[in-house]
Amino acid sequence: MIYGIGCDITKVSRFEKWVNNPEMLERFFNREEFSDKKNPKLLCEHYAARFAAKEAFSKALGTGLAFDLRGVYVVKNEDGKPSLNFSREVSELLYKRCGKNSVFLSLSHEKEYALASVVIEKL
Repeated sequence: MIYGIGCDITKVSRFEKWVNNPEMLERFFNREEFSDKKNPKLLCEHYAARFAAKEAFSKALGTGLAFDLRGVYVVKNEDGKPSLNFSREVSELLYKRCGKNSVFLSLSHEKEYALASVVIEKL
């Protein structure tokens, strides 16, 4: 059964000042999400999509941003498929809200915008 669906869109250019400010990145992103890309445009797309994923997750969970954003982070498997990982705090909140679950993530970016969709399935 689907517990919640969330989506978020962000403007990529919003992250231009973030990629030049390590304090901003450390405030909102888990170390697992840090990128070593050199191209500023690609860095902005990278962080915009990940920020959208955090927002989309909060909407799917129905809590708003009631957790440390670094506790929700995007990782990719060996094939490049993105998924969400969670800190213990966020995992406990997720379990408390919907019990045993699966979380699905889709990311996309195109020029000016990045989009994330999250579906939480209650098992």
